[in-house]
Amino acid sequence: MALPPLLRLDDIHLTFGGTPLLSGVELNVLPQDRIALVGRNGSGKSTLLKIAAGIVEPDKGEVFRQPGSTVRYLAQEPDFGDVESVEEYVAAGLGPADDKWRVARLLEGLGLRGDARPADLSGGEARRAALARVLAPEPDIVLLDEPTNHLDLPTIEWLEDEVRAMRSAIVIISHDRRFLERTTQATVWIDRGGSRRLNEGFAAFEGWRDKVLEEEETAQHKLDRKIVREEHWLRYGVTARRTRNERRLAALHQMRADRRDARRAVGAVEMVAGEARESGKLVIETIGISKAFGERVLVNDFSTRIQRGDRLGLVGPNGAGKTTLLKMLIGELQPDSGKVRIGTRLDIAFLDQKRARLRDDLPVCDALTDGRGDQVMVNGEARHVAGYLKDFLFQPEQIRTPVGNLSGGERARLLLAKVLATPANFLVLDEPTNDLDMETLDLLQELIANYPGTVLLVSHDRDFLDRTVTSVISPDGNGRWLEYAGGYSDMVAQKRGAEKEARKAEKPKQAATDKEPITAARNTPASKLSFKQKFALENLPGKIAGLERDIAAAEAEMADPTLFTKKPARFAELASKIDRDRAELAASEDEWLNLEMLKAELER
Repeated sequence: MALPPLLRLDDIHLTFGGTPLLSGVELNVLPQDRIALVGRNGSGKSTLLKIAAGIVEPDKGEVFRQPGSTVRYLAQEPDFGDVESVEEYVAAGLGPADDKWRVARLLEGLGLRGDARPADLSGGEARRAALARVLAPEPDIVLLDEPTNHLDLPTIEWLEDEVRAMRSAIVIISHDRRFLERTTQATVWIDRGGSRRLNEGFAAFEGWRDKVLEEEETAQHKLDRKIVREEHWLRYGVTARRTRNERRLAALHQMRADRRDARRAVGAVEMVAGEARESGKLVIETIGISKAFGERVLVNDFSTRIQRGDRLGLVGPNGAGKTTLLKMLIGELQPDSGKVRIGTRLDIAFLDQKRARLRDDLPVCDALTDGRGDQVMVNGEARHVAGYLKDFLFQPEQIRTPVGNLSGGERARLLLAKVLATPANFLVLDEPTNDLDMETLDLLQELIANYPGTVLLVSHDRDFLDRTVTSVISPDGNGRWLEYAGGYSDMVAQKRGAEKEARKAEKPKQAATDKEPITAARNTPASKLSFKQKFALENLPGKIAGLERDIAAAEAEMADPTLFTKKPARFAELASKIDRDRAELAASEDEWLNLEMLKAELER
């Protein structure tokens, strides 16, 4: 016999500002259900959770909660009231029969101090405190809206285990695909005001969704063809049986109404990154850089070489030093020791995790253009802000909306639009996935994967990292950072492989034979650069700069539209010179890079 639902939302309708947000949505939550609630930003997911929690009342529909059942909702912005400590705030959510020791365990797992004052918490820490308060009593139903936001990778993996072990029924909204795949057993899709349920976890959702949309498109095409046939009958058909024809005409009007009122899937975001000049082959090189704050060493003797076209992911727990390392790599922070070399012709576009570049009091259009009119330049083409913002799913009426009135997802899309309009050959993206829906994430992944320049990405989204980066930089303890080829899953596999090999090694390596030191001595490279190599290394930067100036001057002269008609020989001469200089520039950069690599190796 089927168990009765703990929570049932039936035929839920809600309208905001004259536009229906929810139209006949249903949600049934049975004991120990694990439901992923998915849909585009603005589709009403968070609102539906608030209706389930009793925070928002629907315009129409039935909300049933089993008598005596407990419901906990993860608020986006927790209200701490007058409590003196985080531990007191979390413990206030417990019932008389709940385990009080669970509070300390949750605070430890989420990296929070129980004696911390709520007023001193950052936004991310406040959200983790709210998460601890929701999970502490193990209620009958837990409603989680973006629980992984502001969590680092170890904490996300800890939360996965916590959610799987709970006996509560759980409904989750999250942009983290891997988290949903590992924690859910059913999926409810909010789409164009309605809801559809798949009795499988999120891992099966995307294939099912694409099949549903394909079937809809086929049905819509059939309706279009039927309307065309009926319109042909209306113009040229027989009118003898008037009553029957009037019924047919009414049916045609109804089909037209259905076609007009059909709420198609919301259009996709169209992302194009502004392209700048091509950077030099070497983008960033670090040699033995270190950084400490007091006795705490965040980066210790780190060396790497980032070349044009690389896509690097920077991962690690909160507080490991990701931001410190990032700032040293792009030249915003000087290391205590070691060297950082920044390549030539580098134009950086930076996406700030805190969305600090957006002022709440500015209208959306002014935030995009910095108040410089109603046009934005994208790849040298002037575009009206309304058209450009439409590519990022903003409606025309939102152009004059203050940034402070936007949702988290809308702010994320606006900042992406601003950053991607900036001509750049080096994208630095700090937590770009926060508050983005999955369709937008798909397009951002595609943009990064096909980006002709260089990308440095900080993220806790494992699936996003697997789909975008070519290598991962991760902490290894005591300020050491190691670089792994591939994505996040490749990094995990390499770490496990190294640990397995270390366990296998039971004996130290045998001492080298007498002949081995002799052979090694014979094969040992020189301990320093030759005079010729040193001379080339010192003079190549000047040669490279001179070639860049010559190329720029020749290109400026060729930009004259009348040069080809007035002086065709000069035009041909300049074109040949540019080709020769570019070839020589590439060869010089390669030679300089190889010498720098050799020098660094010898110094180590």
